[in-house]
Amino acid sequence: MGRVVKTKVDNIIGSKLSTENVLVTDAWRAYKTYAKEKGIAHYRIKSNDGKHVIKGLYHIQNVNGLHSRMKQWLDRFKGVATKYLDNYLSWFLFIDSRSSESIKHNIKEFLLASFVFEITDTYDSLRLSKFSV
Repeated sequence: MGRVVKTKVDNIIGSKLSTENVLVTDAWRAYKTYAKEKGIAHYRIKSNDGKHVIKGLYHIQNVNGLHSRMKQWLDRFKGVATKYLDNYLSWFLFIDSRSSESIKHNIKEFLLASFVFEITDTYDSLRLSKFSV
């Protein structure tokens, strides 16, 4: 994403926010000016002052935890090409979203999904069909 500026913030999350939302961010000033311009309630978490929770409710630990798990998962690849980064992130989000499920449940779900599609081709029909390049 690069340096955080309010135009980037608007492009990425602007369509998902309204004045009814509460924006909780780290200490980048771009978030503060963006929230002020849009009339959105905003709480800034400054990690250097030791406060990680505001009003006993607002925090960014979920985002920090997701970021930590993502970095740890990506480290196994010893770097990824930027042009494939979206694919790796999608792969990570798929795996991470199912991390709380049991492996047996996942296997059962995948097997059941594989039976949804009817296979009408047989070995003989494929072998005898015309093939062209």
